Amino acid sequence: QVQLVESGGGLVQAGGSLRLSCAASGRFVSSYAMGWFRQAPVKEREFVAAVTWSGGSTYYADSVKGRFTISRDNVKNTVYLQMTSLKPEDTAIYYCAATYGNINSRVEQYDYWGQGTQVTVSS
Repeated sequence: QVQLVESGGGLVQAGGSLRLSCAASGRFVSSYAMGWFRQAPVKEREFVAAVTWSGGSTYYADSVKGRFTISRDNVKNTVYLQMTSLKPEDTAIYYCAATYGNINSRVEQYDYWGQGTQVTVSS
């Protein structure tokens, strides 16, 4: 069992930055690939970014490539999402997720989810 707790969300103006954190706990948590997803009102949950268990490989949605950076610290069991050049369309609840499988962008492939943290970008 893996527990995930997100933090770092908030209200920011367009063009600003935020860093989200996801604290993970449980057995073998450092063995899981980790991802960030987001869900805006009346929209489906969508992939944002993912990182392998080692941190050696990352994968991004086209909509955030070049603006967001995912990273992890396996000593602290924490995954980060650094978000820059934020846009109003980035407004959503951001979720951290863990998969024992390969790094991927599919919601159904992730085994554990956090409760989410709200990010609001004002224009």
